[in-house]
Amino acid sequence: MIKLAFTLRRRPDLSREQFQRYWREQHAPLVRGHAETLRIRRYVQLHTRETAADEGLREHRSHEEPYDGVAELWFDSVEDLMAAFGNPEGQTAAAELLEDEARFVDLQRSPIWLGEENVVVG
Repeated sequence: MIKLAFTLRRRPDLSREQFQRYWREQHAPLVRGHAETLRIRRYVQLHTRETAADEGLREHRSHEEPYDGVAELWFDSVEDLMAAFGNPEGQTAAAELLEDEARFVDLQRSPIWLGEENVVVG
């Protein structure tokens, strides 16, 4: 399996609560609706939380601006992902998802990459 990972920062005009609500209630169903076309095997949203531990954690990591969440999409392989996004139906679905992401994600400050899991525990 291969993962497409997005580290997300919200648009500056949205609160964290607005961002997370939109992501969960509007964007997630859209992804679910395109999952078969895009050959998505699994989609997970990791929403950040504000806790007393956050500042201490950031101090250990040079105070970088925090992310608002991480999205992970699983595919069977890079080839399968490329095939899904390489056909007209997949391109239409991907364009619709990107258009929706622009409504709540600061795309310029939200990295995306492919990776493979290396399970150490579990």
